[in-house]
Amino acid sequence: MSETRSDSIWTCSPSETASVGEALGRLLQGGEVLALIGDLGAGKTCFVQGLASGLEIPEEAYVRSPTFSLIEQYEGRLPVYHLDLYRISDVDELESIGWRDCLDGEAVVAVEWADRLEGYLPADYIAIRLLSKSPEQREIQIAIHGRCPVWWEAWIDLL
Repeated sequence: MSETRSDSIWTCSPSETASVGEALGRLLQGGEVLALIGDLGAGKTCFVQGLASGLEIPEEAYVRSPTFSLIEQYEGRLPVYHLDLYRISDVDELESIGWRDCLDGEAVVAVEWADRLEGYLPADYIAIRLLSKSPEQREIQIAIHGRCPVWWEAWIDLL
């Protein structure tokens, strides 16, 4: 399905990038799939750390990129699956890590390097592209694909 809504936000520090993730995390209601795309060092994990804060995941859980484990699960206001597909060599590996099990409709699923999921993303997902404009400055492009979540207008009001 085609993109229905989009927005772009600029940040000037890692803490601002995390704050954008945190604001989004406060609005999520469960069942959302966040497809994070960006080069190495673009701020994908920083964004997810903020998202985790907004979803009330305890700080002691310390959210970090699951580059080697490929998937981590956290419990907060909503369950969260955090995937990192950087090291995945074949999309068939998705089944072995339990990709389909993450799509239970209740959890928030945040996927770093989601561009490697082409053809495997559900019909409804949120694409979050992080673009490095300088060592500190990022452009965060958020695009809704498929059904627009009920919280989208609240998100626009936050900006």
